[in-house]
Amino acid sequence: MGIMADSIKTKSVKGVFEVVLDRPPANAIDLITSRALGEVFKNFRDDDAARVAILRTTGAKFFCAGWDLKAAAAGDAVDGDYGVGGFGGIQELRGLNKPIIAAVEGMAVGGGFELALACDLIYCTAESRFALPEINAGTLADAATIKLPKRIPYHVAMEMLLLGRWMDAAEAKHHGLVNDVLGADALMAHVWHVAEALAAGPPLVFASIKEVAREAEGARFQDVMNQITKRQLASVDVLYDSADNLEGARAFAEKRAPKWKGR
Repeated sequence: MGIMADSIKTKSVKGVFEVVLDRPPANAIDLITSRALGEVFKNFRDDDAARVAILRTTGAKFFCAGWDLKAAAAGDAVDGDYGVGGFGGIQELRGLNKPIIAAVEGMAVGGGFELALACDLIYCTAESRFALPEINAGTLADAATIKLPKRIPYHVAMEMLLLGRWMDAAEAKHHGLVNDVLGADALMAHVWHVAEALAAGPPLVFASIKEVAREAEGARFQDVMNQITKRQLASVDVLYDSADNLEGARAFAEKRAPKWKGR
């Protein structure tokens, strides 16, 4: 399995793969943890039985404080080898064409905020807050600088990046940064409900959605449409030749629920 860390726990239930980061007090990520998360999500990516992942952390105060500055001060290189998936295991993991849900409880700060941004759906509690304080450490919030101005209004994103100001859960919902805000006692039940719905859905279609959306970032509409119609995207090519693609049409014609096989 490669690198493992005691601070990471996983479980699988009927296609749902839950990853729990348990690294008190702030769930900060050092090099060993980042590399281990990369191995965990690489295995998720390559496991046909795993359809959707949930990423959550322990403790109500911090979702994740991002980079472990204490480890950095002790010699953990900031620009070191973060592992196969880049920082936090998922930001740069190639071919990760399965849905990932972030369950945010508490503060998502710096790289912790970027970790949530790397997921496809984000649900949080009313007490959750988001911030990018990298300016105070004299460094760049690289992934957030790329992603955040595309997710929320540009000037709001730049205010967070340039001033390091905090955003609460209500404002995050207002700007569409999170999908929904729930009570702490309702968060995981809702996230699991969504995950189970995704696990029952068409995995080949989900893979195509993720690959097309990724290709479309910064590309012209017609260029990506040409890639799709010419079947130059691997996940789309697999989908169009699949039994699932035919099953969808048959189920509609027969007025029944489709039975997805993932092939």
